[in-house]
Amino acid sequence: MTTTSRLSGLRNLTIAQRRASVVDAIGADIDLSDLEGRGLGDDQADRMIENVIGQIGIPVGVATNLIVNGREVIVPMATEEPSVVAASSNIARMARSTGGVFATSTEPIMQAQIQLLDVADPHGARARLIEAKDEILTLADEQDPRLVEIGGGARDLLVRTVHGLLDDHLVVHLVVNVGDAMGANAVNTMAEAIAPRLAEIAGGRSLLRILTNLADLRLTRVRVVIRPEEIGGEEVVANMVLGANLAYDDPYRAATHNKGIMNGISAVVLATGNDTRAVEAGAHAYAARDGQYRALSRFERDAEGNLVATLELPMAVGLVGGATKSHPAARAAVALTEATTARELAEIVTAIGLVQNVAAVRALAAEGIQRGHMGLHARNVAVAAGAAGDEVDAVAAALVERRAVRADVAETVLAELRAGR
Repeated sequence: MTTTSRLSGLRNLTIAQRRASVVDAIGADIDLSDLEGRGLGDDQADRMIENVIGQIGIPVGVATNLIVNGREVIVPMATEEPSVVAASSNIARMARSTGGVFATSTEPIMQAQIQLLDVADPHGARARLIEAKDEILTLADEQDPRLVEIGGGARDLLVRTVHGLLDDHLVVHLVVNVGDAMGANAVNTMAEAIAPRLAEIAGGRSLLRILTNLADLRLTRVRVVIRPEEIGGEEVVANMVLGANLAYDDPYRAATHNKGIMNGISAVVLATGNDTRAVEAGAHAYAARDGQYRALSRFERDAEGNLVATLELPMAVGLVGGATKSHPAARAAVALTEATTARELAEIVTAIGLVQNVAAVRALAAEGIQRGHMGLHARNVAVAAGAAGDEVDAVAAALVERRAVRADVAETVLAELRAGR
C-alpha cells in the first residue's frame, strides 16, 4: 500500500533514483524494470498487431501528490506532451489539504447494439422482443460462463426505435456487467450469438452486432475542492469559473477544454494498456448528449469561496484482457496504481483528468497557458536543434529567458554556446 504520493523533488533525481523512490513510496515489491524502455520485445509486438516493423517509444512519467478517496496514489502517465505530468501533480498537491479527489462510479456495465432490418411492425416487434427478454439473456450468458461465474453477465435487454434523418431504425441493446474487463470482446461475442434469435422474433434480419463506446451506464464521477490561497487567490478562482462556463456554453471552447481533460485521461489509459480510442470516443459523445457539444467538467465556488470542480464521463477501462496483460510495461503500470478493480482504476484515471483540467484552466485564468507549457517545451526544441547532454538545459534556459521558444532561435543559441567553448 502506498504510504505517500507526496514525492517532492522527484524531477531533480535521475531516472533510476525516481524508480527507486516510487517503489519505496509504494512499500511493495513492484518490478518497474519493464518500464525501462525495453518492456516490449519484437516477438511480443509481432503477436499484438499485424505487419510489425518496429515500435515507437512514449515517455512514461508518474503523477505524484494524488489522493483518491483517502488513498495515496502514484499514477503512471504515457504522454509526449510537456507539462501534463507536472501540472497534474501540482493541482493534486493543492488539493491535499481538502482531502484530495473524491470519486464514485457505477457498475462496469457495457452495451452491445444489434441492428434489425426489414421489420414490418417495429412497435409490435419491440413488444415481442421485450417479452422474450429472459430467454435472450440466458442465451447471452451461455456464451461466457466464466463471466457469469465471477458475478458478471447479461443484465437487461433494451429495444429502441430510432427515427433519424436518413432512416428509421430498430436497435436492440444488450446490457452486460463485464466485471474487471473493458468488455468489448465479451459483449460482441454475446451480440453475435443472440442476433439470429432477435431477428427471428422481430421477423426481420440482423445487420450490425457490436458494442457501443458511448458507455453511459458505466460512469465515473470525481470532485475536487481547492482553497483560493492554494491556487492563486479569489480573483483567479472567479476567472476560472468564468472560463469554464464559456466551455460549457461554446463548443469551440469546449473542444479545447475537453482536450485538456483527455491530456490526463488518455495518458493513464495508454500507460495501463487500455483502449484510448474507446475512452476518447465515449467521452466526446457524452459531451454532446443533450444535442450540443459541451465541457465535461463544471467549475463553481462553494459557500466558503473554494473552487469546486467536478467531472463526469463514461470510463470503460479494465484490469484483464488486451494489452493490460500482454504488454509488460502496461502490467508494470497497472501494478503501480495498486488498483484492484476496474472501477478503482476508472476512478484514478478520471481523477487525473480532472486535476489536469483544473491546471489548464488555472493557467488560462492566471498567467496564460504558454508560460509554463513553453518553459517545459523548450527542452524538446533544444534537442530538435541538435543539443546534447548539458547543452539541452543551457539552450532551453536561454530560450525561456529570451521568451522565444523557437527552432531557429535554438539553433542560434546552440551555435553561440559551442563557439564560446
